[in-house]
Amino acid sequence: MAIPKLQAYALPESHDIPQNKVDWAFEPQRAALLIHDMQDYFVSFWGENCPMMEQVIANIAALRDYCKQHNIPVYYTAQPKEQSDEDRALLNDMWGPGLTRSPEQQKVVDRLTPDADDTVLVKWRYSAFHRSPLEQMLKESGRNQLIITGVYAHIGCMTTATDAFMRDIKPFMVADALADLSRDEHLMSLKYVAGRSGRVVMTEELLPAPIPASKAALREVILPLLDESDEPFDDDNLIDYGLDSVRMMALAARWRKVHGDIDFVMLAKNPTIDAWWKLLSREVK
Repeated sequence: MAIPKLQAYALPESHDIPQNKVDWAFEPQRAALLIHDMQDYFVSFWGENCPMMEQVIANIAALRDYCKQHNIPVYYTAQPKEQSDEDRALLNDMWGPGLTRSPEQQKVVDRLTPDADDTVLVKWRYSAFHRSPLEQMLKESGRNQLIITGVYAHIGCMTTATDAFMRDIKPFMVADALADLSRDEHLMSLKYVAGRSGRVVMTEELLPAPIPASKAALREVILPLLDESDEPFDDDNLIDYGLDSVRMMALAARWRKVHGDIDFVMLAKNPTIDAWWKLLSREVK
């Protein structure tokens, strides 16, 4: 049975997070990020320009940017476009031919395209550890925490979290950086992991202090997000230097923790370092 057309729903918020049985502290120097199955095929079931998926992608992008800036390794899982019946085995009974029927949709979504220094793992079953070197690579690099993002929350993501737990790797399921077939299944996966195999968090809990202390510090936040090698002047339009809407949404989500009125529209209206510093340097009320 193929995946049906999916409907957007309200992503979990802080008040939806179930009681965690463990209180593991997030340790960046011991962590790795997993971007799970964010391929065009799996994302396409929500249709184009889905606001819910735009937010999920923005949250994953914010976490990925943070990891890049702090030398935290980034792993992806991706099913191959060619899978024999022997390789798929029981997946054929449960899901049909899946991605193999749409090989042109095999790549990771454009806004999360892996960099050359990222690791892309071939995905064969629900768990990212199955028939992959993930456990060995984590342990060889001294990493025993795994930040889990992507799709689908109650299938591969939850299974990977539980498999990580059984390998003594602490999983952190990021509630608002996941998507699922339905909100009920999404919340079910969070409840299971929080009570049985890991810690459930929101994106903002893993990100650093949100407001730069100076305009120079703001520039340091912005520059790694640009595609152009030239540095913009303070009054230059950052979109002209390659700043995309996903990263802008991620910045808005981070800064909204201090200035509750900041949103994507406000940043996009005047995307310059001068204008953003004026917004961020306001007195917090």
